[in-house]
Amino acid sequence: MERDAQESNRRMRLAAGLARPPPLPSIGFVLECASAGMTRSSEAGATMSVETVSRNNENTVVAIMFVTWGVVFLDRMAVLYLAPFIAPDLHLSEAQIGSLAGVIALCWAVSALAFGAISDRVGRKAVLVPMVLLFSLLSAVSGLARNFEELLLARALLGFAEGPCWSVTMALVEESSSARNRGRNIGVVVSAAAIIGLAAAPVLTTQIAAHWGWRWAFFIAGIPGLVMALLIARCVREPARVAGSTEHRVAVSDLWSLLSNRNVRAGAIGAAGFMTWLFLVNAFAPLYITEVAHQSGTTSGFLMGAAGLGSFFIGLVAPAASDRFGRRRVLLVVAALCALLPLALLTDTLYQHLWVLAGVLFLTQAGQAVSAICIVLVPAESVPPRLVGSAIGFTTLCGELLGGFVAPIIAGSLAGQHGLAVPLWIAVAGAAVVVLVALFLRPAGAGGRLAAVETST
Repeated sequence: MERDAQESNRRMRLAAGLARPPPLPSIGFVLECASAGMTRSSEAGATMSVETVSRNNENTVVAIMFVTWGVVFLDRMAVLYLAPFIAPDLHLSEAQIGSLAGVIALCWAVSALAFGAISDRVGRKAVLVPMVLLFSLLSAVSGLARNFEELLLARALLGFAEGPCWSVTMALVEESSSARNRGRNIGVVVSAAAIIGLAAAPVLTTQIAAHWGWRWAFFIAGIPGLVMALLIARCVREPARVAGSTEHRVAVSDLWSLLSNRNVRAGAIGAAGFMTWLFLVNAFAPLYITEVAHQSGTTSGFLMGAAGLGSFFIGLVAPAASDRFGRRRVLLVVAALCALLPLALLTDTLYQHLWVLAGVLFLTQAGQAVSAICIVLVPAESVPPRLVGSAIGFTTLCGELLGGFVAPIIAGSLAGQHGLAVPLWIAVAGAAVVVLVALFLRPAGAGGRLAAVETST
């Protein structure tokens, strides 16, 4: 009996224990959990906010630099588009018109390297904003020239101001872009030269000159640059790798180290070949079409316009494709396409089918893509971030000096002796040089970023 009573009491106590509700958590425990949850939520929100801001800044930089680079190229090429209006007024010879283009290339080459290096030290915006203001004012000054000498001086100073805009703009876009969008963004900005400088500029400047005179064309051409300088100053942030960093100080020894970098040397050689192709095609193809192929000036404009439009679209697609398939492979393809363009112009039978010829030129004008990959992406991804501006400036220096200054002089002399086909054959050779450069690029750059792009494909 006593044993049964003990067993009954034990079961009652057990049932009461199971029925009792679990103890409430302490206030400290609750606050600790809430704090942890809020912290995780805050960290996740902060990460999403940073990523959103970074994306927005990247898109802002690309949009502003697109228009800025297009305006730079518009002001550079304006003197060639306006030559038929300027020459009779100032009594210029063909040699003097060529000098106006050559002096820009010479001054552009020197300043691109010098101010690219300076921007590595003081920051991109500190160089870019004043130079955009300066070349815009110098465009207007060109409209005040009373003779060849004054116009030559104005164009030389304009080339000096525009050179840094190339190297610093490309460095700014490269540093503000995520790794997966770097090629795409550079391609978008570089393609502005085709759609604004090669397609819209000749129409706008000549129309203004026809209605109000060539001087007003220069005055009006300087206005967009003033607007872009204001937008850059207010809306573009200094890249994080440059702003507030003590690691971007560039010594003379750093500049010499560029010469020991295989990809930078290759990019410089490729830039010389590319600009030889670029300037010889644009300078001598219209003359070949009208004087050798015996086509009208309007036909020449139609064919060159088709090529310029193709350059815009290929310039958008190819650099973005190089983000996926690698710089070397895409550069090899676009350089080969460029080599085909002068050959198409040299083919007599294509002039019997002008729409076919226009289509061929549209599909083979890959110049903007070559520029983006060879002159910007390859050297920029092959050096440490603090030398990006210097690397782009160095490849530009070599390209402008050899391709923009020396090659047209030599080609013009040979054309006078052996015919207008010679410059186009030299252009083919320039594109072939870029093909060879693409074959010999080293996938593992000094900075490691080119290696990452190539090995990931």
